[in-house]
Amino acid sequence: MSKLGLIIKREYMAKVRNRSFVVMTFLSPLLMVGMIVLIAYLAKVNEGEQRVITILNESGYFEGDFNNTEALSYIVLDQMDLETAKDSTLNLDYYGLLYIPNRNGDMEESAAQAYFYTRESPNTGVLTGLEAKFQKRLRLGRLQKLGVSEGDFEHIEADFELQTESFSGHQNLKGINEIKAIIGGMFGYLIMMFIIIYGSFVMRSVIEEKTSRIIEVIISSVKPFQLMMGKIIGTSMAGITQFVIWVVSGGVLLFASSLIFGFDLMELQGGAGMASQAMELQGMEGFDEKIMLYGAEIWQLPWALMLISFIIYFVLGYFIYSSIYAAIGAAVDNETDTQQFMLPVILPLMLAIYIGFFSVFSNPHGPIAVIFSLIPLTSPIVMLMRLPAGLGEGGVAYWEFFTSIFLLLASFLAIVWLAAKIYRVGILMYGKKPSYRELYKWLRY
Repeated sequence: MSKLGLIIKREYMAKVRNRSFVVMTFLSPLLMVGMIVLIAYLAKVNEGEQRVITILNESGYFEGDFNNTEALSYIVLDQMDLETAKDSTLNLDYYGLLYIPNRNGDMEESAAQAYFYTRESPNTGVLTGLEAKFQKRLRLGRLQKLGVSEGDFEHIEADFELQTESFSGHQNLKGINEIKAIIGGMFGYLIMMFIIIYGSFVMRSVIEEKTSRIIEVIISSVKPFQLMMGKIIGTSMAGITQFVIWVVSGGVLLFASSLIFGFDLMELQGGAGMASQAMELQGMEGFDEKIMLYGAEIWQLPWALMLISFIIYFVLGYFIYSSIYAAIGAAVDNETDTQQFMLPVILPLMLAIYIGFFSVFSNPHGPIAVIFSLIPLTSPIVMLMRLPAGLGEGGVAYWEFFTSIFLLLASFLAIVWLAAKIYRVGILMYGKKPSYRELYKWLRY
């Protein structure tokens, strides 16, 4: 076996046999699924709590506008003054009191003087719902004064949705571009987290061997470049092993939890609030058809292209950043000294996430999205957010895709070469904190 292969095997086995690695490999999915289930349970309990609002209506208007729902229950108070109504609401521990006074028999004036009394600042959703009921009734009253009937008013209030279709005859769906960007963003976010977590593993491994002086023995048998590449590849293989175990075991545990505890997977993914909102929308005409259209659109995404591209961008992006991490580890004597070099490394990753979400969401084929999907330090994240639109017409141009990979590969070779020069000098340097100026000198050796 070649020296590089021996180094890769040594780094891989050292990582997977580490006690903390084994514990976290199997404990992390349990903790993550447990946290998700706990959040879903607490959200379900919170959504199941019904708020009670008392209504003291002296105006004679707004009768029948406040109907009970799963989240809110209304109790009408009669034949009592405002102070008594307040005391009753407080003593019965109800959520709040809605008071609508009588102002000269005028609905507009009565609504303008209405108050909602609560112990503390009311929930925004509750307050918005109450205001919407007032607004709808006031609008109806104003139109009735102009001779518009209640049936005409409902017709006027009917929502309008513009039908969209591509020139090829394919029906476009509202918000589908955002959904595609989110799916691509999840792939990009996985790459970012993997780079940050396992790139630092490479850096710590170099620092440990450097401070223990084992590196002086190792370097007498292998070239610095072989040692650096062996650490990067061996650590990445250990990370991929751990990641695969997390995905498989996490998926099994999540599915088992949904069966045991009776949770809906939709609630686990989007929260109980979104699930309850979806239940309310199910009564709308055409809702099921819309869901099927969105599901078909997501199913037709170029998943094979996205998965293959994820592997390509993941491998090249991880190797680029791991080489930088290895160079930083070789340049310092302890992990504390790495802080001055970490910001320039993490900044492009953070920039890619923010640029991706702000530019790809609004204009996935705009100049900002295109430029940052070509820049090697940001392309692994931004390009993956654009790829759900596909390649070719209506998606990422072929020249953009292949140029991005070419630049990433060329940058990988260049950065590995530069990192190896820093690594070659830095692993034998002790007792001195290097500056950026000294690192530049090392590159010229």
